[in-house]
Amino acid sequence: MTENSTSDKADQDTAVIDPKLLEILVCPLTKTALTYDRENRELISKKANLAFPIRNGIPIMLVDEARRLDD
Repeated sequence: MTENSTSDKADQDTAVIDPKLLEILVCPLTKTALTYDRENRELISKKANLAFPIRNGIPIMLVDEARRLDD
């Protein structure tokens, strides 16, 4: 792996989600607002108690892919 590809991967891992995207995304289960957890790269639905992963900068808004927050 070259130095550039290593830094590209690091940039993807720490990338901030676009605030405009966060404004329009809602929990697919409860239709409530989400909060962004930068450290875990997840979108959190407090009402549904679910964390939706962000992979390669793309939010995965499928309930089956979400992690339960009480786990």
